[in-house]
Amino acid sequence: MERHGLRAYLIGFVLAVVLSVIPFWLVASHALPPQRTLLIIGIAAVLQVLVHLRFFLHLNFTTTPKENMLALVFAAILILIMMGGSFWIMFDLHARMAV
Repeated sequence: MERHGLRAYLIGFVLAVVLSVIPFWLVASHALPPQRTLLIIGIAAVLQVLVHLRFFLHLNFTTTPKENMLALVFAAILILIMMGGSFWIMFDLHARMAV
C-alpha cells in the first residue's frame, strides 16, 4: 500500500475512534444534560458516516461518477424513511400506552 493511502486510512481510523469515544464518554460520565448528549451523539453519528464515506469508501463528491452518487442518495433517502417510520411508530405507541 502506498504511503498516501496508508496516511488516509490512519487519519480516517483516528477520526472514527474519536467520533466513537466522545459519545461513549458523554453517556458514561453524565457530563451534559440528556438533550445535549443526544444532540452530540447525533452529530457524531453523521460525522462518522461522512468519515467512513470519505476515508474508507473513497467517495469524493467532486470525482464520484453520477451513478454512484445517485445510489448513495437513494440509500440515504431509504434510511431516512425507515428511521422516520420507526420514530413515528415508537412515539405513537408511547402516546397510546402512556396513560
